[in-house]
Amino acid sequence: MNFFLLLAFICGFFYTTRSENKYGSRAIQIVDYINNLNTTWKASDVPNFQSWDYDLIKGLMGVKLNATTSKLFNMEVQFHDQDKMQLPEEFDSRTQWPNCPTLQEVRDQGACGSCWAFGAVEAMSDRICINSNGAVNAHISAEDLLTCCNDCGMGCNGGHPGIAWNYYQKHGLVTGGQFGSDQGCLPYEIQHCDHHTKGIYEPCGKTVKTPKCVTMCESNYNLTYKDDKHFAKKVYSVHSDPKQIQSEIMLYGPVEAALSIYEDFLQYKSGVYKHETGGFMGGHAIKIIGWGVDKETPYWLAVNSWNADWGDKGFFKILRGKDECGIESMIYAGFPNNEKLLAKKNRNIKIIDHFMAKAYSRDESADKFDNYIQQPFETQIEEQFLILEQFLKNNIP
Repeated sequence: MNFFLLLAFICGFFYTTRSENKYGSRAIQIVDYINNLNTTWKASDVPNFQSWDYDLIKGLMGVKLNATTSKLFNMEVQFHDQDKMQLPEEFDSRTQWPNCPTLQEVRDQGACGSCWAFGAVEAMSDRICINSNGAVNAHISAEDLLTCCNDCGMGCNGGHPGIAWNYYQKHGLVTGGQFGSDQGCLPYEIQHCDHHTKGIYEPCGKTVKTPKCVTMCESNYNLTYKDDKHFAKKVYSVHSDPKQIQSEIMLYGPVEAALSIYEDFLQYKSGVYKHETGGFMGGHAIKIIGWGVDKETPYWLAVNSWNADWGDKGFFKILRGKDECGIESMIYAGFPNNEKLLAKKNRNIKIIDHFMAKAYSRDESADKFDNYIQQPFETQIEEQFLILEQFLKNNIP
């Protein structure tokens, strides 16, 4: 009899422990609480992360908050002269620089605590385009940073945003699209997954192992790993004064920010988030692209890396000016080194234009070349291929 009582106790203990580790019932409580609370934001109608264990959710929080101070990385703190700045009430990098496609993008870190890498490469990609006035577009590889920066931390088990930016300056990073894109030198190897609710992907599951560092581009890419490297001219942290952060974004583009995540943030859907309820889940990194005011509540406009099904199509607003969840205390950015890339691009354009001029002159059609020069860049590319195809057909047996 005592044996069966003991067995029942053990089974009950393990069932209770397993149930307590599930976030599902807590998610429902949080959604009901937030949506019946007089606050500045709304939770998702269908609770997110219902089937997840707490440990799996915490695995997405990849920022080591106890080691993210700029002093540890000897990073310069960037200051802006506020007397020379006129900050608008609202600012959105997407509309300020519409020719930079990465500003519209929401990436997906998959079942990996790689947010520290994603927040960094997203801002780096945007700034390369912004700094070059749209002349250079580079989708910087999260795969390269995640797998090859040994000093950054523990890969999918977390890392340090400040060190990621230092790595960008010292070692450089190649390009690479999202999972399955075949874009760039090293696309992201970890597949998309449903972080929160039923969507078009498979559930995320356990945190995956960090892929191995590969220093060779995809076979169908036309540059070597070394030649595809992009570098920063300078990296730094930004002072926690909200006006300093605003000035930095308005002048140079989005920044990476680290913040503390609580249970209620997981359920965000719209409005201006501020922590209302729930326990601490871990440190997380995101990208801030602007700011504004919503019903008299000032906010930061930010992008998460849990795909576009989460939040407001992958974006969210969070209270500005109160260091909400520590978001204003850990801001990282840098200047891209675009000079060599622009020089190389200009040299290639001159070579191509020379080739096109020769091609048209053989046809005694100078007017055609004048028309070609005045066309949009995309149309020029199409015409280059047609001329090259004709040239090869006529000159190669």
